[in-house]
Amino acid sequence: MGPGDCAGEHQDRLTIMTDSNQTPLLRPPQTGGAATSQPAETSRQIERMIPSRILEISYAFWRSKALMSAVELDVFTTLADNSLDLETLTRRTGIHERGAHDFFDALVALGALWRDADGRYGNQPEFDYYLDRRKPTYLGGLLEHLNARHYQNWGSLTQVLRTGVPPTGGVGTYKALHNGHPMQEIFLSGMTAGSLVSAQALAAKFPWRQFKTMIDVGTAQGGAAVEIACAHPHLTGGGFDLPQVEPVFASYVLKHGLSDRLKFYSGDFFSDPLPTADVLVMGRILHNWDLATKNMLLGKAYRALPPGGALIVYDPLIDDRRADAHALLSSLNMLIETAGGFEYTGADCKEWMRQAGFIEMRTEPLGDMHTAVIARKAL
Repeated sequence: MGPGDCAGEHQDRLTIMTDSNQTPLLRPPQTGGAATSQPAETSRQIERMIPSRILEISYAFWRSKALMSAVELDVFTTLADNSLDLETLTRRTGIHERGAHDFFDALVALGALWRDADGRYGNQPEFDYYLDRRKPTYLGGLLEHLNARHYQNWGSLTQVLRTGVPPTGGVGTYKALHNGHPMQEIFLSGMTAGSLVSAQALAAKFPWRQFKTMIDVGTAQGGAAVEIACAHPHLTGGGFDLPQVEPVFASYVLKHGLSDRLKFYSGDFFSDPLPTADVLVMGRILHNWDLATKNMLLGKAYRALPPGGALIVYDPLIDDRRADAHALLSSLNMLIETAGGFEYTGADCKEWMRQAGFIEMRTEPLGDMHTAVIARKAL
């Protein structure tokens, strides 16, 4: 059988269709005949399609790594003031000319940059707003954190799935990252950037006028406390974290002119009581720990709040249908990076809060991958 005959037979067996997303599909034709037990005949009845989704997922790390490198090389900060031609952009970012043209055009293809007819490059609006290092909306700290820690740690996923135990060779455990680890600054700035959109949403959605004081538990640099305090000048409070975080917190709060309203509360939430305030915030905290620790922290929060006080918890909650890929993958990230952490549903959290004594539990989407669970302590 010659090449032409093979192609002809293939075309007789398969017809090209498209799905709702216009992805080409190859399906076997309707034969109208009885089913056969022959393996070859059975294979002809099995739906065949171009593996577009498989390929998209398999190569997705190319896209994310290109974006992370662009942040690391300050591409978006370099282009924030003016568009630049290829030669100038290459020189200012320190990229070797061999890969520069393809790299910048790849960022154009990904929708991060634009390129005009004269070959000049500029930032697309979203990337300019969030990835210019000089803007207060800068999210690059999150990408730097993902690049420096998660990208490497996820190389151990198969091992951890087999053992259920995080690797000892992972790039920084949470405890180590607070004890002078070389990546401490990247970790803490990553926590701030990762909570920026959520904190802004909380500042807008929660009824802060009903309260006077607020403490952010596990505050890191103090990003959430700063966003909320900036939006509500009547609030005072601060952040609670390990003693070694205080200089970073103080510097960040001073930079935003809030040192007179936000103070650092030093302690370890495993061994110390939580500070008292009208509202306690636990952002991206509960998911780090096993169920017993989650319940312990909720109990401590309940005891620290005055009657009528409120607790706000936010994490990448798993939806009730377990269909949101980000939250489920985030739970796998907890598997890789912690001894017992996991993501959970809003219903899970409400039940834990109820057991701790809270009332009036409700969920509040925060506009990014996070959802808040809000509860009150009875008067």
